[in-house]
Amino acid sequence: MSHSNESNSRLEEIHQWLKTVLPSVEYTMEAASSDASFRRYFRVTIETKTWILMDAPPEQEDTQPFIDIARFLLQNGVNVPEIYASNIKSGFLLLSDFGNSPYLNELNENSVNELYKAAIDSLIKIQLSPTDEIRLPNYDKVLLEQEMNLFPEWYLQRHLNIAIPNFLETTFDTLTASALEQPQRIVHRDYHSRNLMHTIDNSPGIIDFQDAVIGPISYDLVSLLRDCYILWPDEKVSELIEYYFSIAQNHGLLTDVSLEQFIKWFDLMGLQRHIKVLGIFCRLNYRDGKSNYMNDLALTLHYVRNISSKYPEFSELSNFLNQPEISPIS
Repeated sequence: MSHSNESNSRLEEIHQWLKTVLPSVEYTMEAASSDASFRRYFRVTIETKTWILMDAPPEQEDTQPFIDIARFLLQNGVNVPEIYASNIKSGFLLLSDFGNSPYLNELNENSVNELYKAAIDSLIKIQLSPTDEIRLPNYDKVLLEQEMNLFPEWYLQRHLNIAIPNFLETTFDTLTASALEQPQRIVHRDYHSRNLMHTIDNSPGIIDFQDAVIGPISYDLVSLLRDCYILWPDEKVSELIEYYFSIAQNHGLLTDVSLEQFIKWFDLMGLQRHIKVLGIFCRLNYRDGKSNYMNDLALTLHYVRNISSKYPEFSELSNFLNQPEISPIS
């Protein structure tokens, strides 16, 4: 079966299902977005009412984690989509629509404080949600290292065609130890400007949380403030870290932790994340044919260079990354 036939029969299946779950068969449907996985999203409209349809082919994607985590977060006051209807066997979900204004389109010098403080307030709600009431994988040593190993495989070897340096293993061990010594809470894992929707009520609307884990408390904050798609001045990042830190302390999320200790956790967590992301962006390009992510390599590499130069224990990584042949030019 050709790809277009497959796609047409999938669309046919979607329409058959929508007729059974919508209040009227007089609806329109248009593409809303796709993401770095096999999932696609459509906006379904009846008069002035809209929904988002998630199409997650069951042979590649499992919708159950999304459903479980969405219900759990909603119960804990987090603004995630409500699920109006689901067909797990076919991989279809009909969700509430957060509109089409991701933070990335709305952020500027005038809006940054308001938008990020709202996102941090929502992040605190996620972190206060009781971890014993939902079964999530642990962000353990195996997973942290598996992710970082995408960097030598896809960025150094496949993209730059250079040898893997010997010190990487020690670097990865240091980053893993820092991640595991932090308080472990619910981690969204992609808490950034493309997955936070600026909504009229209760902003932000939070999407793309199906890969959530129990892991290091600084992870989502660094995804937010050192976003691979938008750069903020260091002073602004510091100010927002302090905003988060004081609320987290007030809620008992960070007891007996100094701001200096938290900033180091934050920096090293960002280093782990950005090392991984360099590998992921290259894999999305070379393996999955999604070349647009290559535009974001330069900023991601900037973060890795910046933080590795700040801490003496990463001097080998810093020197290695400052060689002329390590460049994001694709």
